[in-house]
Amino acid sequence: MHHASPSPSSSSAAARPGTEEFPVDIVSDEEMALIDAALAAAAAGARPLLSAAARRAAVPLSCAAYPPAAGDIEDTPLPRRSRLARFRERRALAVTDITATEWCEKQMEFVLERGKPEKTVAMKVGLDRHAQLEQEVVERVDVAIRSAEELWAVKFMNFIVGTNQLMFEGMTREIPVIGVVEGSWMIGIIDEIQMPTVGIPLQPMLVDTKTRSTRTVPSEAQKRNGRLQLMCYKYLWDNLTAEKFPAENFFSYFDLDPNYLLSDDVKGYISSLGFDAKTFEDVLKYFKVTCHTLPRSQEQLLLRYELQEDHSLLEEYRFTYDARWFKDQIQEVLSFWIGSREPKFVAEEERWKCRFCKFVSDCPMIASIPRC
Repeated sequence: MHHASPSPSSSSAAARPGTEEFPVDIVSDEEMALIDAALAAAAAGARPLLSAAARRAAVPLSCAAYPPAAGDIEDTPLPRRSRLARFRERRALAVTDITATEWCEKQMEFVLERGKPEKTVAMKVGLDRHAQLEQEVVERVDVAIRSAEELWAVKFMNFIVGTNQLMFEGMTREIPVIGVVEGSWMIGIIDEIQMPTVGIPLQPMLVDTKTRSTRTVPSEAQKRNGRLQLMCYKYLWDNLTAEKFPAENFFSYFDLDPNYLLSDDVKGYISSLGFDAKTFEDVLKYFKVTCHTLPRSQEQLLLRYELQEDHSLLEEYRFTYDARWFKDQIQEVLSFWIGSREPKFVAEEERWKCRFCKFVSDCPMIASIPRC
């Protein structure tokens, strides 16, 4: 299977969750800077090439997060903007934004305000493993893009190609999904989808593989975080197959032009897949038709934990989608993003997470704990 990625290729792809040291991640400043630079160059008439890191970005548009003004003409202070407006304006929340917030809201706040810390060795090993798994079934093809519309067009075509592979070959990996969850746009990349060979009707199973640096089974907190991640993917997938993609809302929210004329490079890539598209809206129509042909996913979801050293299987954790639990978790996370409350610290029984946090020396919770 061929997946397109903006060219030239690069090794600076965004990290994925899964290592016990810091099992959550968000879109990096570097990735968004690449996209911003491409769009700025496009506005000047150039045709820049984006790094492959851009293919994992939550959305192709980045709006700078400016602090509110000190006061208006009447010297009245303006209310503080929500984290969603400050850090994700005109952008979708990534599924990894959701899981990072669930892991520790205070850590998420530090990341937003100060930037992500350096990746650990375990993170880099986990990233390499996911790239290896992807290469087993996906061949990346470099495609030059020049606009936000073309970046989204490539994402939609990758979805079409990947789901075709799923239906004909029984398995695919790295499938982008997008939709609205509890009123907020969300995007993610499903690690793996498997189509069972028996059963009527045939329903795909969503799978996520996480790597561990030690030969230990994951804690309940790590499993809970993984459950939330896979339930996000299932919700997005099922909404797409139910034809609940709000196209007009999509165009307006992300400030996209449905009549945008695709470049020869992007049209050539699409043509090589057997499709004829001249505008961005043409691609979206193919995307929606593809969604119409896909079945709803299974209620059972699968988390696979493997050892980084030799890729041996540590545990397969199967669980059932829980719509009520998922809704409660999403609403709790979104209350942090919309600014209806201050960030919470981890529960006392999960303070072991702090040992792996790069912001622990600045955390007010740790500072408030009496020391003998």
